Amino acid sequence: MALRTILEFPDPRLRTRAAPVTRFDAALSTLIEDMFQTMYAAPGIGLAATQVDVHLRVIVIDVSKDHKEPVTLINPEIIAREGEASTEEGCLSVPGIFDEVKRAAKVRVRSHDRKGKAHERDYEDILAICIQHEMDHLDGKLFVDYLSDLKRERIRKKLEKERRERATRPAANSTGARRAY
Repeated sequence: MALRTILEFPDPRLRTRAAPVTRFDAALSTLIEDMFQTMYAAPGIGLAATQVDVHLRVIVIDVSKDHKEPVTLINPEIIAREGEASTEEGCLSVPGIFDEVKRAAKVRVRSHDRKGKAHERDYEDILAICIQHEMDHLDGKLFVDYLSDLKRERIRKKLEKERRERATRPAANSTGARRAY
């Protein structure tokens, strides 16, 4: 297992549409384990393969505080949506930025597990929100795309300034209460 680098907005690779997984092999299992390790270390509650510059339709999620409820979705498709929820979202690819986004409150998802077996399941609450957020990544979309052009441009400038400052000082360990997807 290895930590992978998480791409940050406005990196153009985040806009790449992920391809379906066709091989359910040891390389896929390694990718999934690396993604969980990277997500937990960030720390976050969800990560799409696109965020680590692997353009395959793979998502890992764990919304539990003790990291004991991992969810892996391969080639996920939302086949039904219900209700509406407005939730403050954050993103590992847009560090330190949080804003309200409207999404479906419940989703039914068809996906595969790491062995290639198809499943269909209903998700709600934070898990449904996280799945929709991560699936956006697989389609080259970020949560900032739901915000106004002005707000998105301010975020881009702020992150670029922070990257420049980070390059000139030692890294600090963040222990904020918010968790990013």
